[in-house]
Amino acid sequence: MERIGIVGAGAWGTALAITAARAGRPVTIWAHEPDVVEGINAAHENGVFLPGIALDDGIVATTSLAEIAKSDVILWVTPAQFVRPVLREFARHYRPGTPVVMCAKGIEEGSFALMSDVLAEELPKAPWGVLSGPTFAIEVAKGQPTAITLACEDEALAARLAHALGTPTFRPYWSQDVIAAEVGGAVKNVLAIACGIVSGRNLGHNAQAALITRGIAEITRLAVARGAQPVSLMGLAGLGDLILTATSMMSRNFSLGAALGEGRSLDAVLGERRAVTEGVFTARAVRGLAAKTGIDMPIACAIAEVLFDGAEIGSTITNLLARPLRAERD
Repeated sequence: MERIGIVGAGAWGTALAITAARAGRPVTIWAHEPDVVEGINAAHENGVFLPGIALDDGIVATTSLAEIAKSDVILWVTPAQFVRPVLREFARHYRPGTPVVMCAKGIEEGSFALMSDVLAEELPKAPWGVLSGPTFAIEVAKGQPTAITLACEDEALAARLAHALGTPTFRPYWSQDVIAAEVGGAVKNVLAIACGIVSGRNLGHNAQAALITRGIAEITRLAVARGAQPVSLMGLAGLGDLILTATSMMSRNFSLGAALGEGRSLDAVLGERRAVTEGVFTARAVRGLAAKTGIDMPIACAIAEVLFDGAEIGSTITNLLARPLRAERD
């Protein structure tokens, strides 16, 4: 596991490239955008998605998926809604037996598939894992201490991957509960939008704490319905990731929610951004998956209504607060 290939050169993909290089691995990173490739190779900086951070000379960028396929390990970091089409193109070059680690967080619109479902359909013979947890790309890139979950059904593979990618400041903890890692990483982005709305409307810290707590209950219900263990959601890829994403303006999802809470429109906020705000696309998919599985997820569904159905934020909050009282364990 020497040569690391990374598909996706956004902020997170670039931060993972820096981490792998820090661990002593040669890295090839694929980008869809030629200007990103040129910047990484010529200036050793991703000025589009992670400006101001110098990249190691051992990080080489390419627009060729065939070059990525020569790697010993593939980290998949495209936006969630682009995972399938890029995987389908990559499959023509894939070398059987090469592990693929899914680092994208989301649920596919239309199919309501988790990213591992998509991976299994497009690369059915690939050994795979999921990397998820509380990580801001800029802090990882700067070498600030970070802990993350590396979930893999094959525990021996997870341990090998952790040792290949780990550094003193980037600590992967392995787990076999891949569903918990995926559902936690996807749904927390939707809940972070909700927490941002609470902040933007100045509803207070009590409301934010309540939203996080009831939000982890929604994540747990959905994950358990898909086969996860409840205790796994109390780890880095569940509660840890939600706390980070739902409490800081460094989070694209939280900051988008804050802007909505202040009265700005979704189109206006997204129009200012080149990077993808995953929670927007995941919200509709979460709502569909919740309906398909019969799981009650009022907060996540309310965000989908605000984003896509024209629901007014004030009345949506009123409706949530008017829900019948119930036992906390429910």
